[in-house]
Amino acid sequence: MPNKTIYIADDDLPLLVRAQELTGSNLSAAIVTALRRLVEVEEARHAGFDEITVKVGVGRTVVKRFLGTALGEWTSSTAEGEETYSLFRTSKGRFAVHHSQSKLHTPVGPNAERGKRWATGWRGWIGDWSPDQAWMRTPAQATFSVADTVEELEALLPAELYAVALRTIEDEPVVEDLDI
Repeated sequence: MPNKTIYIADDDLPLLVRAQELTGSNLSAAIVTALRRLVEVEEARHAGFDEITVKVGVGRTVVKRFLGTALGEWTSSTAEGEETYSLFRTSKGRFAVHHSQSKLHTPVGPNAERGKRWATGWRGWIGDWSPDQAWMRTPAQATFSVADTVEELEALLPAELYAVALRTIEDEPVVEDLDI
């Protein structure tokens, strides 16, 4: 393969050294890795996809990043907390489901039933305050699943979002290039 010469400004040399350290290889491999990622992201953008990031885990989370487009979201809110399902189509034609649950504050102990009224707001506090309240906190948590087919989604989604997804997924995304 023929050699290619790339001219780099002196101010950018620390960036190249750091890229080489992060990839654990030579400068050429670091540049090719960066260019490969750039081409993948830009081709996906031209096809109508966005770069999506979601947090996954309990408490301390990991960030997952992929190229896709949002198909729908379902949220349920109760006195115990909030739960959200987000559905995406990936740039590779698969389906991604992000399921998150908010931090929970649950009354526990002998006065747990009385403590549940506290979750309803200030009205629950009036006239029935007890010094013997105990609370348990559960950190926010989220999961991430990938499905190859629409049928696999049924087990991953609430019925309402699955029904919407069936209608949405039937229509393949279309990109129309306009010369206007």
